[in-house]
Amino acid sequence: MSTRLADHGRLINKAKPVSFTFNGKHLRGFEGDTLASALLANDQMLVGRSFKYHRPRGVVAAGAEEPNGLVNLGKGTRFEPNQRVTTTELFEGLTATSQNHWPSLEFDVGSINSKLSRFLPAGFYYKMFMFPRPFWKHVYEPFIRKSAGLGKAPKDRDADTYEHFHVTVDVLIIGGGIAGLAAALAAGERGARVLLMEQSADWGGRALVDSPEIDGQPAEEWVKSAIQVIEKMPHVDMRLRCMGAGIYDHGYALAYERLTDHAPEDEGPRHRLWRIRAKQIVTATGAIERPLSFAGNDLPGVMLASAVRDYVVNYGVSVGDRTVVVTNNDDAYRTAITLKKAGLEVPVIVDARSEIAGDLIDEARDLGIRVETGKGIAAVKGGKRVTGVALCAQAGEGAVLEEIACECVAVSGGWSPVVHLWSHCGGKLNWDADQAMFRPDPERPPTSHDGQGFVATAGTANGHLFTAEVLGDGWAAGRAAAKAAGHTKRGGQAPDGQDAGEGPMAPVWLMPQGAAHALRSKAWLDFQNDVKVSDVQLAAQEGFESVEHAKRYTTLGMATDQGKLSNINGLAVLSQSLNDEIPNVGTTTFRPPYTPISMGSIAGVARDELFQPIRKTPISDWANENGADNEPVGYWRRPYAYLRPGESVEDAVNREVKNARENLGLLDASTLGKLIVKGPDAGKFLDMIYTNMMSTLPVGKCRYGLMCTENGFLMDDGVVVRMAEDTWLCHTTTGGADHIHAHMEDWLQCEWWDWRVYVANVTEQYAQIAVVGPNARKVLRKLGGMDVSAEALPFMQWAEGKIGDFDARVFRISFSGELSYEIAVPAGQGRAFWGALIEAGEEFGVMPYGTEALHIMRAEKGFIMIGDETDGTVIPQDLNLHWALSKKKEDYLGKRAHARTHMASADRWKLVGLETEDGSVLPDGAYALATGTNENGQRNTQGRVTSTYYSPTLEKGIALGLIHKGPDRMGEVIEFNKVDGTTIRAKIVDPVFYDKEGEKQNV
Repeated sequence: MSTRLADHGRLINKAKPVSFTFNGKHLRGFEGDTLASALLANDQMLVGRSFKYHRPRGVVAAGAEEPNGLVNLGKGTRFEPNQRVTTTELFEGLTATSQNHWPSLEFDVGSINSKLSRFLPAGFYYKMFMFPRPFWKHVYEPFIRKSAGLGKAPKDRDADTYEHFHVTVDVLIIGGGIAGLAAALAAGERGARVLLMEQSADWGGRALVDSPEIDGQPAEEWVKSAIQVIEKMPHVDMRLRCMGAGIYDHGYALAYERLTDHAPEDEGPRHRLWRIRAKQIVTATGAIERPLSFAGNDLPGVMLASAVRDYVVNYGVSVGDRTVVVTNNDDAYRTAITLKKAGLEVPVIVDARSEIAGDLIDEARDLGIRVETGKGIAAVKGGKRVTGVALCAQAGEGAVLEEIACECVAVSGGWSPVVHLWSHCGGKLNWDADQAMFRPDPERPPTSHDGQGFVATAGTANGHLFTAEVLGDGWAAGRAAAKAAGHTKRGGQAPDGQDAGEGPMAPVWLMPQGAAHALRSKAWLDFQNDVKVSDVQLAAQEGFESVEHAKRYTTLGMATDQGKLSNINGLAVLSQSLNDEIPNVGTTTFRPPYTPISMGSIAGVARDELFQPIRKTPISDWANENGADNEPVGYWRRPYAYLRPGESVEDAVNREVKNARENLGLLDASTLGKLIVKGPDAGKFLDMIYTNMMSTLPVGKCRYGLMCTENGFLMDDGVVVRMAEDTWLCHTTTGGADHIHAHMEDWLQCEWWDWRVYVANVTEQYAQIAVVGPNARKVLRKLGGMDVSAEALPFMQWAEGKIGDFDARVFRISFSGELSYEIAVPAGQGRAFWGALIEAGEEFGVMPYGTEALHIMRAEKGFIMIGDETDGTVIPQDLNLHWALSKKKEDYLGKRAHARTHMASADRWKLVGLETEDGSVLPDGAYALATGTNENGQRNTQGRVTSTYYSPTLEKGIALGLIHKGPDRMGEVIEFNKVDGTTIRAKIVDPVFYDKEGEKQNV
């Protein structure tokens, strides 16, 4: 049975016991334990059930590569599924339950699947669930939905908080083993700004377990001194419990820090997501030991050899009194030696190699440990835990030579460098046949925008398995990263290390190598997803020769494992089945995050009232204090109208429209998008983004522009301002600012990446106020400052200067059809400027107006509104905006689409004005009815209303609509449906209802 040792456990504090529960059982561990070590210390070998066959599963590893030990952690508001027992630090009151079983872990009805495994091979669902067809809806789908997934989804609201950190560094070092520490020392002493992170709670990695000599002292002492030196470097930050989650383009990386998982009673966020920009990145992420494949290698008690000695050295836990070590390399002998020195029995070391020699082998034999060479495991004995093994000849087919009783099987199939982060951003790999591993190719690193590599690997992550090589490689990587980041200060020499000599390993992908199908069908590659050697061979037999196809057919390396333990063994079996070399088969795609991260950390503070924060302009508070009836517009709340006591919304809107037409109106237009587009290629860029020409716009002038998607549909509009030879200001709709900014960046980064253009969203940096009406110029003259006369500032021009005491950009544009100035001032001056306009405008009948008055006035002028006249299927030609489509430009987004037959056809719904015969208001969205019915018996339509209002100016209802061949049907009367089933008649008229010649706006 597994138990606690009396005199081992460097990470635990035996003076501080910790109580916890597992499946309702009250158990005890110590401070410093992981949940895995505490469970093993309490002889809890069974921790879960596999996904497909519900086979018994125990702890296999000691780190993030653990595939089996996934549990539900916590209760209520702190419940979280699929937490690894190997990375969960024990704390007082921890509550865990196992997953994927019913009714209990010990007795699981789903285990019947294991008995039926011959009928449930890889990919069976692709064939079985197709027939008979009616079964899908009533049998298969309900069954699949009930069976799918691991763990349970939380039901209660998350009680914890989360946060994001943004940081820029010269060198990011991921991994806090001896390679990472050496890299940090080298980069730090050269003056680089360094961020060093380690996913576990301790620095030093495997070196502290295996204890090689570094610079003539034990590894533990060297690590302590290295940490002390690094901590004194003012420009180096160190973070424990911080996992490098992903590496992306342009030196961008994500890291996941667990702040209070180990101490939930502490105040503060639970997790932190780091968003990092680094000039250079060093991944010192170590290597993962591979299991060996043989019959019964999934039983609880079969563990990685390195994990077995981790539990002995770090936590003082013995997995069993008798441990059989199975290996193809010398490193596993360290486990046998550690166990023997701890007073535990090692009946035999089963080495698949026929010839062996080395210091570790000699030491094991000197300790009296039996070593069998050229042997393999025919089968593991036991049910819910290991009881013994059957030995066979590795070169044979599995004939049992001897049975040996044991409680634990420690296996080692070699080491696989953790290349996930290197591969996230395009780093390529080479196959190292001598060590049977994929290792990073330094000639093909992830490259940045300048074509230069920005990621390097170090230590065992780079395929170096000996201490001296690991330290030298880490030191060199840190030094090179600091130099590439611009720090050339000379530094010291790399530390030196010493290890026991080791002989070559032998690639072993199956035990025994000639195993019959009966053994191959019980030899597991992926413990979590129940993928066997025979499954991968079946995939190859059925034609799934691509590694990606085989992965999906068998589910090898999917879910939370992501190939950490199963990948190389699976690739090797596939390559042998295809009679090809492993590097020719290739690897599956490594995708971020390296290990799962919490949804809460992704969201950060974006929850509750901050999930979609309400954005406010500098004038919002004044508006709310003065009767604003707000409506949502994108993320903003804009005044729909300003209500006076006892006034209805309709009355307020009508009052505001009339006042703006007759006296002076003020509109808070701060929410309009404002994008600065700057650079030598900015004009060329805008010519592609807009349908009309922007590069020829003179400095100081404005031009109305349209933007289309590549499919030709109208997506946004606004006034573009030429501010300087290389600078334009693009106004967008309120709801379109962020979207259009992203749209521009998408094209710049993905298609025109070599164009010298910079786009900045300055929407919230300015307050913008529309001063509208016959008295607009008068109030500005009263405030004083720059000349705003018609001669000095004609329509569709702009100028910069002072209005009163305020720094202002004055744009002579109009969306109301009246004399209008849109004035932008720095956001910090917005409220004061508004107040000054209100005060100065008293004698001119000043009155603020809201969005509904704005809409009515623009409709009276026949101006379109994105989102009203457009719906994602409308093109500029539908809105009679042919004049805004440049015929001089060779190309722009949407031009080719506009040439399509159905786009260029005259047989389309087009914009017109509409007036009812009785002067009433047409229903919003009403359809224009046509003769006949469609196949569904519904009335045919020939258009629809896009905008409809009561016009206080014209004292009647007006509307804009898209009508089939509308401009060719002026004066025709057509019918529109109403909600109550009746119809209303309206005449097709010119869409410009007011001041068609534009005299009022040009005054």
